Amino acid sequence: MSFPSSAATPGGHPNEPHSSNGLASRLNWLRAGVLGANDGIVSVAAIVVGVAGATSAFLPILTAGMAGLVGGAISMALGEYVSVSSQRDSERALIAKERSELREMPDEELRELTGLLQDRGLSERTAQQVATELTEHDALAAHLSFELNITEADIANPWHAAFASAIAFTIGAILPMLAILLPPPDIRIPVTFVAVLIALALTGAMGAKLGGSPALRPTIRVVIGGALALGATFAIGSLLGTTVA
Repeated sequence: MSFPSSAATPGGHPNEPHSSNGLASRLNWLRAGVLGANDGIVSVAAIVVGVAGATSAFLPILTAGMAGLVGGAISMALGEYVSVSSQRDSERALIAKERSELREMPDEELRELTGLLQDRGLSERTAQQVATELTEHDALAAHLSFELNITEADIANPWHAAFASAIAFTIGAILPMLAILLPPPDIRIPVTFVAVLIALALTGAMGAKLGGSPALRPTIRVVIGGALALGATFAIGSLLGTTVA
């Protein structure tokens, strides 16, 4: 169901989206992008810090980091594609079912829509009038909106989510790779810790903003989680490096 934007809606507030057209799809790949970047930062940083804890040699750190980057990006893209494809298939099946019901039993569907509107607080008379007008305008869109809470424009695109996730993972992974490889060996790990925690704070705040929630608590959770991951892998790498030596 297509609604006018807030700029054209009487009484609309500029910061409130009064149009859902394509919003869920955009938020889906944006969410995948933020999560992909966060995963790229944490997972590759954990790998390279762990290896750096075992050895200061450049090539093993580079090899492990590149393997983590490539494998992680492919894994993230595949996971998002499968997940969003399943969601899209379910939504398409629901839309096809609703379209069939409207074609085969329009009167029952009109009564159903009237009932849904009554459930939202409208009187029976008003609900009947609104349901009739919505049905005359776009019956399918009305039922998708009020019955299933979806729109055809918001059907998720698995390719968008997959590419966004893979690209974001790669971008996120580049940061710990540079942080561990560019500085002198004696300060590699402290530099990586600082760079990664700053980057995680930024992605945590960005994710909170996309979700419309306060940024402080999600950011703290992400930073603490990243610090624990780095600390654990560094400890394991140091222990294994000492044992092997």
